[in-house]
Amino acid sequence: MKILPVLLLCLPLWGHAEIYQWQDSNGNQHFTDRSHPQATVIDLKPGYGYYQIKRIYDGDTVELKDGRKVRLLGINTPEVRHKGKMADALGNEARQWLINKFETSKVRLVMDAEKTDKYGRTLAHLFSEKKDHINLQLVEAGLAHVYIYPPNLLYSEVLLKAEDKAEHDKLGIWQRNEYAVKPVDSLTKNGHAGWVRVAGNVTGIHQSRKFVYLEFSRLFEVRIERKWLILFPDVKEYLGKSVEARGWLNKNRGRFSMLIRHPSALKSKAS
Repeated sequence: MKILPVLLLCLPLWGHAEIYQWQDSNGNQHFTDRSHPQATVIDLKPGYGYYQIKRIYDGDTVELKDGRKVRLLGINTPEVRHKGKMADALGNEARQWLINKFETSKVRLVMDAEKTDKYGRTLAHLFSEKKDHINLQLVEAGLAHVYIYPPNLLYSEVLLKAEDKAEHDKLGIWQRNEYAVKPVDSLTKNGHAGWVRVAGNVTGIHQSRKFVYLEFSRLFEVRIERKWLILFPDVKEYLGKSVEARGWLNKNRGRFSMLIRHPSALKSKAS
């Protein structure tokens, strides 16, 4: 029978589903991913490989020995020193964590909707030979924050749950003053370099052909691409609320804006 090949194509590559085999009264062999009274579990090779890491650039970017540069999906870690810029707080620690993790281990890649980014880097979740989810463990340790970039939504829920716990427990970046929430009113004309958390009241909403804007002050607003609004609640629900926005500041015409791609980067605060 040809049930098995079709079934295997339907199974997610990141899963570890068991495959069952049994024979009916006519001698026909059957395969399924669900248990059956007469079935036995068969040992299948999933068809993915493990790769050696050649170089670790920072906590979220590595190079494989086959030459591929891999950007870890769903997370962002503090920057290491490069191009004359000093390392961010805990940037070297995140890189060293990865180095220690893969001194003697190889890595498996799990892809999402987009296979590469605009820089040609492979986009993936990394798993060690011990089945450790590396992206997730960096978040659990407080060495990375969650950065969901649609349409790549794989593992979003588990990553966000881990981030909530790390933040609650004040691990890693969540205990550092460098990553503390900055009130909107504290922003100056110089802004803030790197990833930042800005909080304030949403005082207005306006729209353009491509974006919806949440206004916080004369100096700061959040912009959401219309194509991703389906992921968000009704944006009117943010109006009048105290909201923390997480991301990178861009300056245009003397005003700062922050591009938000996923609702997890907007945290509503209690009144």
